[in-house]
Amino acid sequence: CRYVGRWDRCREQSVFTMTTNRESTAMWNPDALIALLRIGVGAYLGKALFTKLSWTPWPTVSDRWITAMPRLVAKQAAGNPIIWYRDFLTGHVLTHSALFAHLTAWGEAVAAVLLVLGLLTGIGALIGMWLIANYGLATAWMAPSQLVMHVLFLVLLAIFFVARAGRRWGVDALIARHSTLWVTHRPWS
Repeated sequence: CRYVGRWDRCREQSVFTMTTNRESTAMWNPDALIALLRIGVGAYLGKALFTKLSWTPWPTVSDRWITAMPRLVAKQAAGNPIIWYRDFLTGHVLTHSALFAHLTAWGEAVAAVLLVLGLLTGIGALIGMWLIANYGLATAWMAPSQLVMHVLFLVLLAIFFVARAGRRWGVDALIARHSTLWVTHRPWS
């Protein structure tokens, strides 16, 4: 697998190579790095499986999260300089706090499972982007580190979506290898 003077994917060896003057130099595999990042972000979101859900015998949203979420949102909305988002938090999220507690808990849990398994990674990344964007709008004004963390997660989730990160070390790779079903196309995988 030799390509002279340009970057190209060597499918037989599953590595990136660049050859110049007929000499081959192997480069680290970015697919593996993206897969590791995907699993790490999924594991970070997976904390919702233990902090926002209770496991009595079926997973349900914990009462602790249902009562804590409105207090957190009220604190985030109190000084939020983004007026339209503050109005959304106070007018919709706080008035329907039980619904939004369920949506956030289940959204994080589903995104986490999909990202860790590499199953329907595109959908998992989109769910994660939606949640992280909303968390960022709610908390970015509180501390600069909040903004940096949310922007970093948004960029990583966008990379997972664009790069089809489930195609490496994920169920999406198994499905794509053996099928041409609709789940192997965007935005699913």
